[in-house]
Amino acid sequence: MIPRILVLNGPNLNRLGKREPSVYGRNTLDDIEKDLKTLAIEISVEIDFFQSNHEGLLIDRIHLAGDKGVDGFLINPGALTHTSVALRDAFLSVGKPFVEVHISNTYARETFRQKSFLSDVSSGVLVGFGTFGYQLALRGLADTLRREQSQ
Repeated sequence: MIPRILVLNGPNLNRLGKREPSVYGRNTLDDIEKDLKTLAIEISVEIDFFQSNHEGLLIDRIHLAGDKGVDGFLINPGALTHTSVALRDAFLSVGKPFVEVHISNTYARETFRQKSFLSDVSSGVLVGFGTFGYQLALRGLADTLRREQSQ
């Protein structure tokens, strides 16, 4: 069975390429999605994308995808990483594996960015590899899902 993965991006990630390029680089969210679509074909996964600056819309999308049979999630929650118990609860409510990804090394930044409400319930976390981290995260999640399916 081909794993179905939803890639979620939180607040301000629609501003990639414009927002603090010294921290986040010059790649846009469209660039990331294009690269992930190419990789998805290579590793045989179905992939879909959603970005919102609104916590509730991200939560609604997690619930919907979980109910509609998505196998796992890849998420860059942006600043919601450090504030959203509700996002954490949404992932727990659907019971699907997810990988948390961050473009910058959050542990080398401000103290408030070093705490994640998601990391301890995620299947994995990638930080600090720039936008290439999304590709690493997708590979890791696909491998996790395939191992689960074979058990």
